[in-house]
Amino acid sequence: MIQRALQAEITKLLKSFPVVCILGPRQVGKTTLAKTIAATFKKPPLYLDLENPLDRRRLSDPFTFLTDNSNRCVIIDEVQVMPKLFSVLRSVIDADRKNGRFILLGSASPQLVKGVSESLAGRIAYRELPPLNILELPANIDKNKHWLRGGFPSSLLSRSESGSTEWLNGFIRSYIERDLSILFGVEFTASITARLLSMLAHTQGQLWNAETFARSIGITAPTVTRYVDYLQGAYLVHRLQPFHINTLKRLVKAPKIYIRDSGLLHNVSNITSLHTLRGHPLAGNSWEGYVVEQVLQMLPAGLQLYYYRTQAGAECDMVIARGVHAIASVEVKLNNAPRLSKGNYQSIEDLKTKKNYVIVPDIETYKTNEGVVVCNIKDFMQNYLPKIK
Repeated sequence: MIQRALQAEITKLLKSFPVVCILGPRQVGKTTLAKTIAATFKKPPLYLDLENPLDRRRLSDPFTFLTDNSNRCVIIDEVQVMPKLFSVLRSVIDADRKNGRFILLGSASPQLVKGVSESLAGRIAYRELPPLNILELPANIDKNKHWLRGGFPSSLLSRSESGSTEWLNGFIRSYIERDLSILFGVEFTASITARLLSMLAHTQGQLWNAETFARSIGITAPTVTRYVDYLQGAYLVHRLQPFHINTLKRLVKAPKIYIRDSGLLHNVSNITSLHTLRGHPLAGNSWEGYVVEQVLQMLPAGLQLYYYRTQAGAECDMVIARGVHAIASVEVKLNNAPRLSKGNYQSIEDLKTKKNYVIVPDIETYKTNEGVVVCNIKDFMQNYLPKIK
Protein backbone atom coordinates (compact mmCIF):
# COMPACT_ATOMS: atom_id res chain seq x y z
CA MET A 1 0.00 0.00 0.00
CA ILE A 2 1.26 3.49 -0.88
CA GLN A 3 2.07 5.75 2.04
CA ARG A 4 0.21 9.04 1.62
CA ALA A 5 1.97 12.24 2.65
CA LEU A 6 -1.21 13.41 4.37
CA GLN A 7 -1.37 10.46 6.78
CA ALA A 8 0.86 11.94 9.48
CA GLU A 9 -0.95 15.28 9.35
CA ILE A 10 -4.41 13.68 9.64
CA THR A 11 -3.22 11.59 12.58
CA LYS A 12 -1.96 14.73 14.30
CA LEU A 13 -5.18 16.65 13.63
CA LEU A 14 -7.27 13.88 15.18
CA LYS A 15 -5.48 14.54 18.46
CA SER A 16 -6.61 18.19 18.37
CA PHE A 17 -10.09 18.10 16.82
CA PRO A 18 -13.22 16.02 17.43
CA VAL A 19 -13.77 15.81 13.66
CA VAL A 20 -11.42 15.68 10.71
CA CYS A 21 -12.92 15.81 7.22
CA ILE A 22 -10.91 14.40 4.31
CA LEU A 23 -12.06 15.83 1.00
CA GLY A 24 -11.17 14.88 -2.54
CA PRO A 25 -12.44 13.31 -5.75
CA ARG A 26 -13.92 9.84 -5.75
CA GLN A 27 -11.59 6.84 -6.08
CA VAL A 28 -8.61 8.82 -4.80
CA GLY A 29 -8.02 6.69 -1.69
CA LYS A 30 -9.86 8.58 1.08
CA THR A 31 -11.49 5.47 2.54
CA THR A 32 -8.24 3.50 2.52
CA LEU A 33 -6.41 6.35 4.23
CA ALA A 34 -9.09 6.80 6.90
CA LYS A 35 -9.23 3.08 7.70
CA THR A 36 -5.43 2.89 7.83
CA ILE A 37 -5.28 5.73 10.35
CA ALA A 38 -8.21 4.47 12.45
CA ALA A 39 -6.71 0.97 12.58
CA THR A 40 -4.01 2.33 14.87
CA PHE A 41 -6.60 3.24 17.54
CA LYS A 42 -7.25 1.02 20.57
CA LYS A 43 -10.77 0.07 19.50
CA PRO A 44 -11.77 -0.93 15.97
CA PRO A 45 -13.36 1.89 13.99
CA LEU A 46 -16.96 1.95 12.82
CA TYR A 47 -17.35 2.54 9.08
CA LEU A 48 -20.52 3.94 7.50
CA ASP A 49 -21.08 4.62 3.80
CA LEU A 50 -23.97 7.04 3.34
CA GLU A 51 -24.55 5.83 -0.21
CA ASN A 52 -25.30 2.39 1.23
CA PRO A 53 -29.02 2.17 2.13
CA LEU A 54 -28.27 -0.18 5.03
CA ASP A 55 -25.85 2.28 6.62
CA ARG A 56 -28.29 5.13 6.10
CA ARG A 57 -30.96 3.15 7.94
CA ARG A 58 -28.56 2.70 10.84
CA LEU A 59 -28.58 6.48 11.09
CA SER A 60 -32.37 6.81 11.16
CA ASP A 61 -31.85 8.11 14.71
CA PRO A 62 -28.34 9.50 14.30
CA PHE A 63 -28.00 11.12 17.73
CA THR A 64 -28.73 7.87 19.57
CA PHE A 65 -26.65 5.72 17.24
CA LEU A 66 -23.58 7.96 17.38
CA THR A 67 -23.89 8.48 21.14
CA ASP A 68 -24.07 4.70 21.67
CA ASN A 69 -20.79 4.38 19.74
CA SER A 70 -18.99 7.24 21.45
CA ASN A 71 -16.09 4.99 22.44
CA ARG A 72 -15.18 4.25 18.80
CA CYS A 73 -13.83 6.36 15.95
CA VAL A 74 -16.65 6.62 13.43
CA ILE A 75 -15.73 6.94 9.75
CA ILE A 76 -18.59 8.40 7.69
CA ASP A 77 -18.09 8.13 3.95
CA GLU A 78 -19.75 10.37 1.32
CA VAL A 79 -20.96 12.66 4.09
CA GLN A 80 -22.28 15.27 1.64
CA VAL A 81 -25.18 12.90 0.87
CA MET A 82 -26.69 13.71 4.29
CA PRO A 83 -25.88 17.38 5.04
CA LYS A 84 -28.37 17.46 7.94
CA LEU A 85 -26.05 15.08 9.76
CA PHE A 86 -23.63 17.93 10.48
CA SER A 87 -25.96 19.64 12.94
CA VAL A 88 -26.48 16.29 14.70
CA LEU A 89 -22.73 15.79 14.92
CA ARG A 90 -22.43 19.17 16.59
CA SER A 91 -24.87 18.08 19.31
CA VAL A 92 -23.16 14.71 19.76
CA ILE A 93 -19.74 16.35 20.06
CA ASP A 94 -20.89 19.04 22.47
CA ALA A 95 -22.48 16.39 24.70
CA ASP A 96 -19.14 14.55 25.01
CA ARG A 97 -16.27 16.54 23.57
CA LYS A 98 -13.36 14.22 22.82
CA ASN A 99 -10.84 14.56 20.04
CA GLY A 100 -10.57 12.00 17.27
CA ARG A 101 -14.21 10.88 17.39
CA PHE A 102 -15.10 11.23 13.74
CA ILE A 103 -13.42 11.02 10.34
CA LEU A 104 -15.67 12.37 7.63
CA LEU A 105 -15.02 11.65 3.96
CA GLY A 106 -16.47 13.85 1.24
CA SER A 107 -16.31 14.10 -2.53
CA ALA A 108 -17.84 17.57 -2.77
CA SER A 109 -16.59 20.96 -1.66
CA PRO A 110 -18.34 22.00 1.58
CA GLN A 111 -19.02 25.43 0.08
CA LEU A 112 -21.38 23.78 -2.41
CA VAL A 113 -23.26 21.66 0.14
CA LYS A 114 -25.68 23.74 2.19
CA GLY A 115 -25.37 23.50 5.96
CA VAL A 116 -22.00 21.78 6.02
CA SER A 117 -19.40 24.48 6.58
CA GLU A 118 -21.15 26.36 9.38
CA SER A 119 -22.44 23.55 11.59
CA LEU A 120 -19.13 22.31 12.97
CA ALA A 121 -17.17 25.56 13.21
CA GLY A 122 -14.40 25.22 15.78
CA ARG A 123 -14.85 21.45 15.95
CA ILE A 124 -13.61 20.32 12.54
CA ALA A 125 -10.45 20.44 10.45
CA TYR A 126 -10.60 20.03 6.68
CA ARG A 127 -7.87 18.55 4.50
CA GLU A 128 -7.89 17.68 0.81
CA LEU A 129 -6.54 14.34 -0.39
CA PRO A 130 -5.70 14.79 -4.09
CA PRO A 131 -4.53 12.08 -6.50
CA LEU A 132 -1.03 10.78 -5.88
CA ASN A 133 1.67 13.39 -6.40
CA ILE A 134 5.17 12.90 -7.72
CA LEU A 135 6.72 12.62 -4.24
CA GLU A 136 4.36 9.77 -3.29
CA LEU A 137 5.16 7.51 -6.24
CA PRO A 138 6.36 3.96 -5.53
CA ALA A 139 9.86 3.13 -6.76
CA ASN A 140 8.63 1.21 -9.81
CA ILE A 141 6.67 4.16 -11.27
CA ASP A 142 8.48 7.06 -12.89
CA LYS A 143 7.47 10.61 -13.64
CA ASN A 144 6.53 9.87 -17.26
CA LYS A 145 4.05 7.16 -16.35
CA HIS A 146 2.62 9.43 -13.65
CA TRP A 147 2.23 12.27 -16.15
CA LEU A 148 0.53 10.01 -18.70
CA ARG A 149 -1.79 8.09 -16.37
CA GLY A 150 -2.41 10.69 -13.68
CA GLY A 151 -2.53 10.15 -9.94
CA PHE A 152 -5.68 8.10 -9.37
CA PRO A 153 -4.33 4.87 -7.84
CA SER A 154 -6.42 2.48 -9.99
CA SER A 155 -5.22 4.16 -13.18
CA LEU A 156 -1.62 4.66 -12.11
CA LEU A 157 -1.11 1.15 -10.75
CA SER A 158 -2.84 -0.65 -13.62
CA ARG A 159 -0.76 -3.43 -15.21
CA SER A 160 -1.16 -2.03 -18.70
CA GLU A 161 -1.94 1.15 -20.59
CA SER A 162 -5.17 -0.44 -21.83
CA GLY A 163 -6.17 -1.24 -18.25
CA SER A 164 -5.49 2.34 -17.22
CA THR A 165 -7.53 3.64 -20.16
CA GLU A 166 -10.43 1.33 -19.37
CA TRP A 167 -10.53 2.44 -15.74
CA LEU A 168 -10.45 6.13 -16.70
CA ASN A 169 -13.23 5.54 -19.27
CA GLY A 170 -15.44 4.04 -16.58
CA PHE A 171 -14.56 6.74 -14.07
CA ILE A 172 -15.50 9.54 -16.45
CA ARG A 173 -18.73 7.82 -17.49
CA SER A 174 -19.83 7.29 -13.90
CA TYR A 175 -19.08 10.91 -13.01
CA ILE A 176 -21.01 12.23 -15.99
CA GLU A 177 -23.98 9.88 -15.76
CA ARG A 178 -24.43 9.52 -12.01
CA ASP A 179 -21.99 10.96 -9.52
CA LEU A 180 -22.27 14.71 -10.12
CA SER A 181 -26.04 14.64 -9.61
CA ILE A 182 -25.65 12.59 -6.42
CA LEU A 183 -22.85 14.77 -5.06
CA PHE A 184 -24.68 18.06 -5.36
CA GLY A 185 -28.34 17.09 -5.55
CA VAL A 186 -28.85 18.81 -8.90
CA GLU A 187 -29.63 17.52 -12.36
CA PHE A 188 -26.80 17.38 -14.88
CA THR A 189 -27.14 16.70 -18.60
CA ALA A 190 -24.61 14.01 -19.49
CA SER A 191 -24.14 15.23 -23.07
CA ILE A 192 -23.41 18.80 -21.94
CA THR A 193 -20.94 17.61 -19.30
CA ALA A 194 -19.16 15.39 -21.85
CA ARG A 195 -18.86 18.23 -24.36
CA LEU A 196 -17.70 20.59 -21.64
CA LEU A 197 -14.96 18.18 -20.54
CA SER A 198 -13.83 17.82 -24.14
CA MET A 199 -13.62 21.61 -24.53
CA LEU A 200 -11.79 21.97 -21.22
CA ALA A 201 -9.24 19.41 -22.40
CA HIS A 202 -8.64 21.26 -25.68
CA THR A 203 -8.24 24.56 -23.81
CA GLN A 204 -6.09 23.21 -20.99
CA GLY A 205 -4.17 26.06 -19.35
CA GLN A 206 -5.89 28.75 -21.39
CA LEU A 207 -7.95 31.71 -20.22
CA TRP A 208 -11.47 30.92 -19.05
CA ASN A 209 -14.19 32.62 -21.10
CA ALA A 210 -17.70 31.46 -20.26
CA GLU A 211 -19.23 33.13 -23.31
CA THR A 212 -16.96 31.24 -25.71
CA PHE A 213 -17.73 27.90 -24.06
CA ALA A 214 -21.44 28.67 -23.96
CA ARG A 215 -21.62 29.48 -27.68
CA SER A 216 -19.77 26.30 -28.62
CA ILE A 217 -21.93 24.05 -26.46
CA GLY A 218 -25.21 25.84 -27.13
CA ILE A 219 -26.12 26.88 -23.59
CA THR A 220 -26.02 30.14 -21.64
CA ALA A 221 -22.89 31.52 -20.00
CA PRO A 222 -24.39 31.24 -16.46
CA THR A 223 -25.20 27.58 -17.12
CA VAL A 224 -21.71 26.71 -18.33
CA THR A 225 -20.23 28.57 -15.33
CA ARG A 226 -22.48 26.56 -13.01
CA TYR A 227 -21.27 23.30 -14.56
CA VAL A 228 -17.64 24.33 -14.12
CA ASP A 229 -18.33 25.40 -10.53
CA TYR A 230 -19.55 21.89 -9.77
CA LEU A 231 -16.66 20.24 -11.60
CA GLN A 232 -14.33 22.36 -9.47
CA GLY A 233 -16.37 21.48 -6.39
CA ALA A 234 -15.84 17.80 -7.23
CA TYR A 235 -12.06 18.44 -7.33
CA LEU A 236 -11.76 17.69 -11.05
CA VAL A 237 -11.10 21.20 -12.39
CA HIS A 238 -9.06 24.13 -11.11
CA ARG A 239 -9.27 27.80 -12.03
CA LEU A 240 -5.90 29.47 -11.45
CA GLN A 241 -6.49 33.13 -10.63
CA PRO A 242 -4.34 36.00 -11.94
CA PHE A 243 -1.98 37.83 -9.61
CA HIS A 244 -2.76 41.53 -9.34
CA ILE A 245 -0.15 44.07 -8.32
CA ASN A 246 -0.34 47.81 -7.87
CA THR A 247 0.75 48.94 -11.29
CA LEU A 248 -0.38 51.05 -14.21
CA LYS A 249 0.09 48.06 -16.51
CA ARG A 250 -3.02 46.54 -18.05
CA LEU A 251 -3.32 43.08 -16.50
CA VAL A 252 -5.16 40.04 -17.80
CA LYS A 253 -7.82 39.32 -15.19
CA ALA A 254 -9.51 36.12 -16.40
CA PRO A 255 -8.53 32.88 -14.65
CA LYS A 256 -6.72 30.04 -16.42
CA ILE A 257 -8.52 26.71 -16.28
CA TYR A 258 -7.08 23.19 -15.93
CA ILE A 259 -8.37 19.65 -15.71
CA ARG A 260 -6.47 18.76 -12.57
CA ASP A 261 -5.53 15.13 -13.16
CA SER A 262 -3.35 14.58 -16.22
CA GLY A 263 -4.71 11.06 -16.69
CA LEU A 264 -8.27 12.38 -17.01
CA LEU A 265 -7.04 15.08 -19.40
CA HIS A 266 -5.31 12.53 -21.61
CA ASN A 267 -8.25 10.14 -21.55
CA VAL A 268 -10.68 12.84 -22.69
CA SER A 269 -8.17 13.76 -25.42
CA ASN A 270 -7.69 10.12 -26.61
CA ILE A 271 -4.02 10.12 -25.62
CA THR A 272 -3.15 6.56 -24.58
CA SER A 273 0.66 6.36 -24.76
CA LEU A 274 3.73 8.44 -24.10
CA HIS A 275 4.59 8.32 -27.78
CA THR A 276 1.21 9.81 -28.68
CA LEU A 277 1.47 12.36 -25.88
CA ARG A 278 4.90 13.68 -26.88
CA GLY A 279 3.76 14.32 -30.43
CA HIS A 280 0.38 15.75 -29.53
CA PRO A 281 -0.40 19.49 -29.86
CA LEU A 282 -1.65 19.36 -26.26
CA ALA A 283 1.70 18.16 -24.86
CA GLY A 284 3.00 21.56 -23.72
CA ASN A 285 -0.25 22.56 -22.02
CA SER A 286 -0.57 19.10 -20.51
CA TRP A 287 2.92 19.37 -18.99
CA GLU A 288 2.11 22.82 -17.65
CA GLY A 289 -1.10 21.53 -16.03
CA TYR A 290 0.76 18.55 -14.56
CA VAL A 291 3.36 20.82 -12.94
CA VAL A 292 0.73 23.29 -11.69
CA GLU A 293 -1.16 20.44 -10.00
CA GLN A 294 1.97 19.05 -8.32
CA VAL A 295 2.85 22.50 -6.95
CA LEU A 296 -0.73 23.14 -5.80
CA GLN A 297 -0.73 19.92 -3.83
CA MET A 298 2.53 20.59 -2.01
CA LEU A 299 2.40 24.38 -1.62
CA PRO A 300 3.70 25.37 1.84
CA ALA A 301 1.10 26.64 4.31
CA GLY A 302 0.24 30.32 4.03
CA LEU A 303 1.23 30.61 0.37
CA GLN A 304 -1.05 31.02 -2.64
CA LEU A 305 -0.58 30.16 -6.30
CA TYR A 306 -1.45 32.48 -9.20
CA TYR A 307 -0.36 33.22 -12.74
CA TYR A 308 0.69 36.62 -14.14
CA ARG A 309 0.06 38.18 -17.54
CA THR A 310 -0.18 41.70 -18.91
CA GLN A 311 -1.80 42.93 -22.10
CA ALA A 312 1.68 43.98 -23.27
CA GLY A 313 2.99 40.39 -23.21
CA ALA A 314 4.71 39.94 -19.83
CA GLU A 315 3.76 36.49 -18.53
CA CYS A 316 4.60 33.92 -15.89
CA ASP A 317 2.98 30.47 -15.53
CA MET A 318 3.01 30.49 -11.73
CA VAL A 319 3.45 33.16 -9.09
CA ILE A 320 3.89 31.97 -5.53
CA ALA A 321 2.68 34.67 -3.18
CA ARG A 322 2.07 35.38 0.47
CA GLY A 323 -0.91 37.69 0.60
CA VAL A 324 -0.26 40.58 -1.79
CA HIS A 325 3.49 39.93 -2.01
CA ALA A 326 4.95 37.84 -4.82
CA ILE A 327 7.72 35.63 -3.45
CA ALA A 328 8.71 33.43 -6.38
CA SER A 329 8.02 33.12 -10.10
CA VAL A 330 7.91 29.77 -11.88
CA GLU A 331 7.92 29.19 -15.62
CA VAL A 332 7.11 25.72 -17.02
CA LYS A 333 8.81 24.42 -20.16
CA LEU A 334 8.53 21.01 -21.82
CA ASN A 335 11.85 21.58 -23.57
CA ASN A 336 14.91 20.41 -21.60
CA ALA A 337 16.90 23.26 -23.17
CA PRO A 338 14.54 26.10 -22.26
CA ARG A 339 14.83 29.69 -23.39
CA LEU A 340 13.01 32.38 -21.49
CA SER A 341 11.16 34.93 -23.55
CA LYS A 342 11.27 38.70 -23.23
CA GLY A 343 7.83 38.45 -21.62
CA ASN A 344 9.15 36.02 -19.01
CA TYR A 345 11.96 38.38 -18.02
CA GLN A 346 9.55 41.31 -17.99
CA SER A 347 7.30 39.45 -15.54
CA ILE A 348 10.24 38.93 -13.18
CA GLU A 349 10.97 42.64 -13.36
CA ASP A 350 7.31 43.51 -12.75
CA LEU A 351 6.90 41.10 -9.85
CA LYS A 352 10.31 41.89 -8.30
CA THR A 353 10.68 38.26 -7.20
CA LYS A 354 14.06 37.25 -5.78
CA LYS A 355 13.44 33.54 -6.36
CA ASN A 356 12.80 32.58 -9.97
CA TYR A 357 12.60 29.12 -11.50
CA VAL A 358 12.09 27.25 -14.74
CA ILE A 359 10.74 23.70 -14.38
CA VAL A 360 11.52 21.19 -17.13
CA PRO A 361 11.15 17.39 -17.32
CA ASP A 362 14.70 15.98 -17.07
CA ILE A 363 17.89 17.93 -16.50
CA GLU A 364 20.47 18.58 -13.82
CA THR A 365 19.84 21.84 -11.98
CA TYR A 366 21.76 24.95 -13.05
CA LYS A 367 21.48 28.73 -12.83
CA THR A 368 21.30 31.10 -15.76
CA ASN A 369 23.44 34.22 -15.97
CA GLU A 370 20.40 36.17 -14.71
CA GLY A 371 20.16 33.97 -11.60
CA VAL A 372 17.12 31.93 -12.70
CA VAL A 373 17.22 28.35 -11.40
CA VAL A 374 16.47 25.75 -14.09
CA CYS A 375 15.56 22.35 -12.62
CA ASN A 376 13.50 19.23 -13.16
CA ILE A 377 10.10 18.82 -11.55
CA LYS A 378 11.17 16.35 -8.86
CA ASP A 379 14.15 18.45 -7.81
CA PHE A 380 11.93 21.51 -7.53
CA MET A 381 9.33 19.66 -5.45
CA GLN A 382 11.91 18.12 -3.11
CA ASN A 383 14.54 20.80 -2.74
CA TYR A 384 13.15 24.21 -3.71
CA LEU A 385 9.42 24.42 -3.08
CA PRO A 386 9.65 23.54 0.66
CA LYS A 387 12.15 26.40 1.15
CA ILE A 388 9.95 29.08 -0.39
CA LYS A 389 8.62 31.04 2.58
